[in-house]
Amino acid sequence: MKYTGILTISLLLFLFSCKKDAFITSPDARLTLSSDTLKYDTVFVSTGSTYRSFTIINDNKQRLRLSSLKLTGGTASVFKMNVDGVPGTTFSNLEIEANDSLFVFVQVNVNPNAASLPFVLRDSIEISYNGNTRQVQLEAWGKNAHFLRDKVLLSNETWNNDLPYVILGSLYVPDGITLTINKGCRVYMHADAPVIVDGTLQVNGLKDTADRVYFTGDRMDVPYNSYPASWPGLFFLDNAKDNVLNYAVIKNAYQAIGIRSPSTNSNPKLILNECIIDNAWDAGIISLNSSIRARNCLVSNCGKNLYLIQGGQYQFTHCTVVTYANRYIEHKEPVLTVSNTGSTGSHPLDAVFRNCIFWGENGIVTDEVVVQKEGSGSFQVNFDYNLWKVQTAPANCTFTQVINNQSPLFDSVSTADNFYNFRLKNGSPALNKGVNAAVITDLDGRPRPVGLPDLGCFEQQ
Repeated sequence: MKYTGILTISLLLFLFSCKKDAFITSPDARLTLSSDTLKYDTVFVSTGSTYRSFTIINDNKQRLRLSSLKLTGGTASVFKMNVDGVPGTTFSNLEIEANDSLFVFVQVNVNPNAASLPFVLRDSIEISYNGNTRQVQLEAWGKNAHFLRDKVLLSNETWNNDLPYVILGSLYVPDGITLTINKGCRVYMHADAPVIVDGTLQVNGLKDTADRVYFTGDRMDVPYNSYPASWPGLFFLDNAKDNVLNYAVIKNAYQAIGIRSPSTNSNPKLILNECIIDNAWDAGIISLNSSIRARNCLVSNCGKNLYLIQGGQYQFTHCTVVTYANRYIEHKEPVLTVSNTGSTGSHPLDAVFRNCIFWGENGIVTDEVVVQKEGSGSFQVNFDYNLWKVQTAPANCTFTQVINNQSPLFDSVSTADNFYNFRLKNGSPALNKGVNAAVITDLDGRPRPVGLPDLGCFEQQ
């Protein structure tokens, strides 16, 4: 009996020891990460590096084996990984004792003067175990800039051209607040970062290229710097008022400008002077029963260039609205759609398009201008001195001196090289075919004649 008892105790200790030393293989095994994101908020002004770390904790009563732990970007990443003192980009079969942990250190080395370096550098670390995959996101600020994360303006602000502005999360201008952006500012939005205006946005760009104000995505490296839908866009909500954009360039958005609801005062909700809206995936300007006055604007290569629905008040003068189907944008929608209807029925519509060009090529669109009317409410749409590509003229409109289906002869277009110059060649039917609209300069800031100006946003000199 004595020996039997000793044998039993020894067997139990052995079995307990084996169980404790065995690996847990269940997909329900508990694994805790001390952080799911490492953010390096250091603004680099010169080449340098900084560390962050996180812990992988085995919350089980048995050992846990990580089948792999890898830096997704590999050796090309700006991030470098070190696991319990050992550097590398990929580790296999890492063992963590029961109720123990593994330390992972991550270094980022940044040269902010690198020409193609994005403002925000991203990568991730992938952790695989028992058929599960977990990730830790890595985010660092590459170039020196003003970094604003989920920014809500609490008072009036003025931005000047000292450093670029990088928006992460969103930028919100509340009701009663004014954001003024002065000449030369560069505003870069991350992929999830809209600019939302419920107050007032004033953009004070000037004609020289360096003095214009640019809104675009924060990826500056090829090919990402040419992708549409790189960021959501500018959105003007119900209470927004007195918004004026002078010499602004809005590129590569999903919806470059979205605007809704009538103005809360006698001014248009949005005034666009000498602006460029380019390469927007869904729409250049989408307006729902609102008011816009635009002068000398180029709206180019968008899914829907101008989409003005549910009524509203619009005045577009000397604008070029054009799309060529290319590697990024399929030209399947008219460059101009005007309608008084929407989900809430018909609304009053008053729209004037004067001295404009509406054109598209390489797509499936036959009528580049579409006007839709329902009901018997107030409806006025006037086209005065325009050039367009249309097979069936829209009904319920007033026309004066419209040039139909004659190519405007743009200076040079190469969809293969993604190059577009929408100035006019010699011999263009749009030359000297406008009417005096009291517009004395063009999009380049060059003078227009008092009489017989060119159609579109550019005046041939």
